[in-house]
Amino acid sequence: MSTQLAWFKSSYSGTEGGNCVEVALAWHKSTYSGTEGGACVEVATCRHSVHVRDSKLTDGPQLALPAASWAAFLAYATHG
Repeated sequence: MSTQLAWFKSSYSGTEGGNCVEVALAWHKSTYSGTEGGACVEVATCRHSVHVRDSKLTDGPQLALPAASWAAFLAYATHG
């Protein structure tokens, strides 16, 4: 499983170049994803949230969920 960091500027940083903070997400491709480039999902976990994106559209939309919601989704998907 490869790890890719995606850096972005904090939404609290202004445009004047003052005190800016950048944060990074470490994206992990699903172990169920093949090497043929099919339907792939990447996940990045933070302390209080989980981010999900399509691995083919890394600059595309991302879904951010509270960690508890992600855990509930995984429990439901795993156990029905």
